[in-house]
Amino acid sequence: MAGEERAQATVEMAVVVPVLLVLALIVYNIMLFVAATARFDRIAPDIVAAHAVSPSGEGDGSADDGVSVIESQIEGAMAGYDVEIEVTCTEGGASSGDDLLTLIGGLRTYRCSMRMRPWPSSLSIAGVDLGAPVALAHHRDVTVDPWRPGVVM
Repeated sequence: MAGEERAQATVEMAVVVPVLLVLALIVYNIMLFVAATARFDRIAPDIVAAHAVSPSGEGDGSADDGVSVIESQIEGAMAGYDVEIEVTCTEGGASSGDDLLTLIGGLRTYRCSMRMRPWPSSLSIAGVDLGAPVALAHHRDVTVDPWRPGVVM
């Protein structure tokens, strides 16, 4: 009977260790995502406010001129994290009538999206994919007035 009790701890460890490894991997990925989200939330409004109002390069002043610049600047600022950045812009009209004010552009809302694939995303052992099937996503909407530099709505 003494020999049966000594092997019990080994069996319990063999059952618990894989569960603990999976939990540790989940906590690691959540911590990476939270850190990337905190950085993204700090830099996205600053970059949009700096580049959306007066985009660099030659353009007609449309919102599409600044989207690629904003996207590349955010990607550069998020260089330490393995994330995908996408920026889209929607323009809101100043009014909804046949006024003279409809010729003036309204507010612009830039939707900055960050997508992160949990680690390991492409791990395969013996033909079995062990990576996460989904990506974690976070969005930040920043509304600016293109006619007043530095004004964030």
